[in-house]
Amino acid sequence: MAGGLLDLAGRGALVVGAGKGIGRATARMLGDAGAHTIVLDRHLDRADAVVSEIREAGGRADAVCADVTSLAGVADAVARADRLSERLDILVNITGSSTWIPLLEFDDASWDRDFAVNLDQHLHVSRAAAKMWIERGQPGVVCVVASISGLWSSTGHAAYGAAKAGLLSFVRTAAEEWWSSGIRVNAVVPGSVHTPRIEETWVREAGVPRSEEMLARVALPADVAGPIAYLVSDLSSKVTGQAIVIDGGSSTRYPYAQA
Repeated sequence: MAGGLLDLAGRGALVVGAGKGIGRATARMLGDAGAHTIVLDRHLDRADAVVSEIREAGGRADAVCADVTSLAGVADAVARADRLSERLDILVNITGSSTWIPLLEFDDASWDRDFAVNLDQHLHVSRAAAKMWIERGQPGVVCVVASISGLWSSTGHAAYGAAKAGLLSFVRTAAEEWWSSGIRVNAVVPGSVHTPRIEETWVREAGVPRSEEMLARVALPADVAGPIAYLVSDLSSKVTGQAIVIDGGSSTRYPYAQA
């Protein structure tokens, strides 16, 4: 896609949580579009594997191994991505996880851990990139991955849903506070996507009724990577503070049975 409508040639892109699933698909798509893609994952073998895939396809990529839930390492990880890419322009943050516990059984440690992964680290990583861009007088773009669990109820994984709701509020606030510095901030809001983590959830929740999608197929990681690529490209240069819902239309359906 480099040189075409979606052209990221000359851009440096950091994808956080890029070792598998949506992150892997996004890193590969940005690499195909010409970005020098920095693949960040807390498992170096996963990051290296994605880097090899991008390079084999003719793209430029490097790996960074870091745990972004550790505040001490966030600024260094962003700085390393900036050096490796020769100038960071794009930040995509995929990282998230959920604990499946009913509200009355949620312990404080599990609640805090879900917020650390799904909300707190997004603040720390985005802020590190924004500070760097503002100090340089350089524009930038941030895209985070939220969830429909942050729009509606999140039965059985309340901390995840509450954190994702907070993440959507963060996107709107960051877009408002940083727009004058040329920084755009947006989110994608997927429903169920066929990733390794969701596969585990489906096994655990077998037999639980699921809302039907108008687009009657399971979403794939590439279905989310495409809107992310749009949001970090010049095609969306007038878009900020927005959240694109990617749920096959399930959240638009009338919720009551029809005779």
